[in-house]
Amino acid sequence: MTVEEGTRAVAPTRAAQELELRRDEFQLAVQLGLVRTVPGVAPGAPRGPGAVGAPGGRRRVEQAEIDRLRAAPDFPDGLRDRVRTVGTTEAAELLSVTPDRFTKLARTGHFSPVRFYLNRYRVVVWLYLAGELGEFALTRQTLLTGRLPREVRERIDGGEDRRPRNWRARRLGLLLRATEDPWVRAAAIASILDPVQLAEVVDDPYERTHLDRLSPEPPSGRPESAASREIADRLMLADDPDEILWHRMSLALALDEARADRQAPRPDGGVGPVVARPPRPATLPRPSIHRTRRGLLDRLRRRKTATAGDKEAPVPG
Repeated sequence: MTVEEGTRAVAPTRAAQELELRRDEFQLAVQLGLVRTVPGVAPGAPRGPGAVGAPGGRRRVEQAEIDRLRAAPDFPDGLRDRVRTVGTTEAAELLSVTPDRFTKLARTGHFSPVRFYLNRYRVVVWLYLAGELGEFALTRQTLLTGRLPREVRERIDGGEDRRPRNWRARRLGLLLRATEDPWVRAAAIASILDPVQLAEVVDDPYERTHLDRLSPEPPSGRPESAASREIADRLMLADDPDEILWHRMSLALALDEARADRQAPRPDGGVGPVVARPPRPATLPRPSIHRTRRGLLDRLRRRKTATAGDKEAPVPG
């Protein structure tokens, strides 16, 4: 076992073994906050007391956290159940509905996927937490029997599919809850915008470079083929006008907080003092998307005012 001096912490691979989880199960447990991690020591960083927690290192798991989880009376089955994911067919069986009905409910946002993968035909396969489906069955039984409500049928007929957007929102929420660093939080939001949208919000190239350096790692199980990676990468970017504008404004608010904390690194290697910036204009440049509906910007301005004092950047619903 690799032991950090002063704090007993092990690498993720060793932690997964001790917790009797597969690699993907362990990663999901960390994302969901079921397994707490601590920052590791960056390469070349000083060792010794206080070393664990130095920025830039791969995150690790303290032995005390592993002991806590292993001491649970339902270990290991209970931990495995909490990270159990199912696809459409198995999810439909859990809810005692047809796969077609489940897909319609998922497309209209009644279930939020927790991850996805591409099968050999490059078709996106969405995965859901089995535990959440069980809770849904207990609280929304009316949606599982009889004819679907008219609103749901109309949204399906209109081609709605909220699965990608709900997955992005969920992933962003997990990323934001995993850190208190304002620049890392801003980078998480920035990762959802394409380069054109990002450049319109962040006009400083040094800040964009810093955000890119802090950008979260892609989800596990990223496809190997270029064609499949292109599909997966596209799913990670906001593609709806409402969603894009929401994240643009969220990023602007997050950047204000990050800049107030410290400046992005400059070529000389320093970050410089925190510089007071003039107040941000009341409006932001309109995204270069022609499909944005009339009145949307006004609604989001009101949301910005309502959430300006909130520390956590908003996540679209």
